[in-house]
Amino acid sequence: MKTARRRNEVLLPRLLATPLSLLPETACSRFLALALNRALVEPLCEGELDFLRNRSIEIAVRDARIVFRLTYTGGRLGAAVRNGTADLVIAGTVYDFLALVSRQEDPDTLVFQRRLVMQGDTELGLQVKNFLDGLDPESPGLPGKLEPFLKNLLSVYRRAFSQSPVPRSSAGQHSPGIR
Repeated sequence: MKTARRRNEVLLPRLLATPLSLLPETACSRFLALALNRALVEPLCEGELDFLRNRSIEIAVRDARIVFRLTYTGGRLGAAVRNGTADLVIAGTVYDFLALVSRQEDPDTLVFQRRLVMQGDTELGLQVKNFLDGLDPESPGLPGKLEPFLKNLLSVYRRAFSQSPVPRSSAGQHSPGIR
């Protein structure tokens, strides 16, 4: 299913997406689970992700053509085995996920603009959203330290991969009738 591109959409170029799409899904999922386990040590220890117990979430990064499948067992996030449909599927672009995790865009806004698509268990989707909203950006843990980095990364990403043309400067040009 091909979707129409939105004006000003920021997409990862196909040249960069192709090598990423060749990575094994299980390896990508394991890497993301490892990174999230390190970033979310405090919430994991406090049982804030217990709502994910024995559930699976699929994160589809459309423009990068990467799919991550995660589950929560034994107090940790791990790669989920692809055996049927995930309980919740969240799909978006690299840019939209960066905007979400850097708190530059509200999840509701991304969903209403159809930049972030959620399918499956609606209640689970709401719990994930509430968990993300509840992360304290001022915490001394890794989420607080990552936010400034992610904001800078989002800005660089936007400048590097924006699809909208940059307006040319009118310096040195004169309008008709003005001298």
